[in-house]
Amino acid sequence: MKYASDHIRNVLIAGHAGSGKTTLAEALLYLTKGTDRLGRVEDGNTVCDFDPEEAKRHASLALAVAPVEYDGVKINLLDAPGLFDFEVGMYEGVRAAESVLITVSARSGLSVGAQKAYNLALKNGKSRMIYISKVDAEHADFYKVFEELKAAFGPSVCPVVVPIEQAGGRVYLNLITKKAYAYAADGAAREVPVPSYGHRTEGLLEAMREAVAETSDELMEKFFEGEPFTEEELTEGVRVGTKEGAITPVFCGAAPSLAGMDSVLWGIKKLLPSAHRAASAAAADADGNEVEVACSPDEPLCAYVFKTVADPFVGKLSYVKVISGKLSADTPAVNARTGEPERLGKLVFIKGKKQTDTDAITAGDIGAVTKLPAAKTGDTLCAPGRVVRLPAPVFPVPTLSMAVKVKNKGDESKVSGALQRLMEEDPTLGYRVDTETVQQILSGLGEQHLDVACAKLKNKFGVEITLEKPRIPYRESIRKKCKAQGRHKKQTGGHGQFGDVWIEFEPTDEGDFVFEEKVFGGSVPKNFFPAVEKGLQEAVQHGVLAGYPVVGLKATLLDGSYHPVDSSEMAFKMAAKLAYKAALPEAGPVLLEPIGTLKASVPGDITGDIMGEVTKRRGRVLGMNPGEDGQQVIEADVPVSEMQDFTTYLRQVSQGRGSFTFDFARYEQLPGNLEAKVIEEAKKFMSGVSDDE
Repeated sequence: MKYASDHIRNVLIAGHAGSGKTTLAEALLYLTKGTDRLGRVEDGNTVCDFDPEEAKRHASLALAVAPVEYDGVKINLLDAPGLFDFEVGMYEGVRAAESVLITVSARSGLSVGAQKAYNLALKNGKSRMIYISKVDAEHADFYKVFEELKAAFGPSVCPVVVPIEQAGGRVYLNLITKKAYAYAADGAAREVPVPSYGHRTEGLLEAMREAVAETSDELMEKFFEGEPFTEEELTEGVRVGTKEGAITPVFCGAAPSLAGMDSVLWGIKKLLPSAHRAASAAAADADGNEVEVACSPDEPLCAYVFKTVADPFVGKLSYVKVISGKLSADTPAVNARTGEPERLGKLVFIKGKKQTDTDAITAGDIGAVTKLPAAKTGDTLCAPGRVVRLPAPVFPVPTLSMAVKVKNKGDESKVSGALQRLMEEDPTLGYRVDTETVQQILSGLGEQHLDVACAKLKNKFGVEITLEKPRIPYRESIRKKCKAQGRHKKQTGGHGQFGDVWIEFEPTDEGDFVFEEKVFGGSVPKNFFPAVEKGLQEAVQHGVLAGYPVVGLKATLLDGSYHPVDSSEMAFKMAAKLAYKAALPEAGPVLLEPIGTLKASVPGDITGDIMGEVTKRRGRVLGMNPGEDGQQVIEADVPVSEMQDFTTYLRQVSQGRGSFTFDFARYEQLPGNLEAKVIEEAKKFMSGVSDDE
């Protein structure tokens, strides 16, 4: 069934891991007969957690789409993972939704994941709604959690449905409709007389009246005169305030027993903005000028690819949100990024892993297109007559890197292609080949993220890998000036080989390698100068301490001799290398280590811990500045070798509230007490002995 954009709600469900997001989606699906059984995350049989890894781990690992139909409205639920290693799903989903429904557990209270979801909604201009879950759990306290929400998010937090405990059991009261419901064990709702409010409920009701009064002058006047608001005024006031971001309505329930689920559906329909009201977007035209794309079926096509699934058997599946126009198999579509036409495959609506064919996806709705070969996450598909590009998505940057070790011989060639396919699905995965250390490097948001990537490589593409700590690309240099002779003489019958040079080596800041010549009297003919330089360029690729490339080296050709018959370019190349090998051990060789610039954004209460940890890791704190969301940004220089597990450390000490970037800056001398270990590891690697032997 097709829905007009004013009858569509696109809602991202986000929050902390374990706060009940997938369980809520499952309950809403079951209540609206979108599924014939109520699945459980613990049993691995929910609609949204359909990937084998999700069933195995009892946790969401990727964004899932599940539409429900309620009272003439289509609600596209986008269920995002709560684990921080997989927060790419939240970033994908927020671009496709008009609203974010944030789940908060009544037992564990306001969590980092809920705060992150709230802040992401705020930054993206999305309406917000909060669902307090698990109100029937032991030690649950709705009112305590509500006060936490008000303290964190301010007076915009507006209660709509509250639980009231009474002798006959728990009752859920809708403060707008003034109706109360009790729920049977099978989830059946029964309207009951409105219980006495009590001082806590009265306080919540007053909080809602204050929030609604702020939405219009008329309501503010009525509030000050002490007149009660009608149900229509309350509904419209909360709806307008939610659309404008001035109000965040709060609901509650217990999804496994379906308690309060009908109220959540009512709230989504009545209070959250439709696609027609909120899906319009600002885009850039071919000249870079900003244009407004209205959410209307009568406008030219504009659709956004917000998620990609790559499957070796089914092929690529591109999830799309149609902003304007209509997407159908015969719709001419241009990819605004490439400028090329896209040939559309089959169009489908998605419910978990289930696909339902459709002839069109209309403005405001969400669906998927099969086999779009060139399209990737973040692309805009548009009408050829109006090529516009929606803003590129911003995703978290991978911060944990590990080296890939292929388990089965012969699979080496498959790894790169399989990882490229995984990266199509997950923009927070990174992959590169380090030509210096001869390692394939896989990067992600954390240990669990990389662990799941390995499992998917095996299950989807039949490639088994293990991960190990990557090698550090050290450098070597010298600290003293030294002169040496290189003499290459060989008689092989017929013409021999002869080259003789004196070269002075010294440290320099002018570059990695600088070559000069100061030869007088023609002791070395000019035509052999390039050969000497080339020999040295090859030689500096391998230092004398641990075999790492040498940098900051100046070589000056001073003198030498030649033979009119036996001298050649090859002979002088060899002579230059001999001079290099003779001089460098005497020139004070040292190891250099890569240093990176760390920018860690952390809560103010742990800045001391972070700076102490940086110092422990041989880092130098450079300063601290205010960052976004009330956080502090600590800037420091830290050796790359000390940062391997910093992702895990920061996640633990900040409870997931911290983030960081780390970029290579320069090389500095490695402390002498650490040289022996690095040299020993290099020798093991060169001899083919693995670190764990």
